[in-house]
Amino acid sequence: MSESLALSPELTAPGEALAGTARALYARGWMEGTSGNLSVRLPGGLAAVTPSGRSKGEMSAADMVAVDVATGEVRHAGGARPSAETAIHLALYRSFPDCGAVVHAHIPHGTALSSRVAIAGLDSASFAHYEIIKGLGGPHPEQVTVPVFANWADVSKIGDDVRRFYAGATKPHVPVLLIAHHGATTWGPDLETARNRLECLELLCQQHLLVHR
Repeated sequence: MSESLALSPELTAPGEALAGTARALYARGWMEGTSGNLSVRLPGGLAAVTPSGRSKGEMSAADMVAVDVATGEVRHAGGARPSAETAIHLALYRSFPDCGAVVHAHIPHGTALSSRVAIAGLDSASFAHYEIIKGLGGPHPEQVTVPVFANWADVSKIGDDVRRFYAGATKPHVPVLLIAHHGATTWGPDLETARNRLECLELLCQQHLLVHR
């Protein structure tokens, strides 16, 4: 475990960005309690991840945990554990070399829609013609199918499902997913893009639920 990493720009600068984004999403009511988590890819095969059990409204750069993307080993913790959803983040980093940041939050409309999909026995949600689809970053701006994963109490099983789903992905994909009864995860080349996609996904789910009452 490298204590010097906590004092270097490798973790401090990304940590400040993660803390600021976490506070903003907490203020929107998308990371209530200690829920939700964010991460960014670091040089040297590492990722900075928000810690487990900490309020996202009171987070600072010093709280961030550095983990090895390939192994999941904690390289710096600052006295904290990495988020329970780290397994999902690592599955995405391993699947997509261009993935630079991941955001996971319990967005209300996205969670409601994912629950409706799961209750219907489906594993995806399809949308068409909504203008906001363009903001998701998928290959088709007029239509999109978002996968909905099962919500396991053992979050590592969700990570395994995500890894298998995207294993060796060669076809174009949409960089967002839903977890039934749980929330949403989005990713992108940087933290701002991943956050924007989360906002677009939540609005898309809200509009869809309004249309299909």
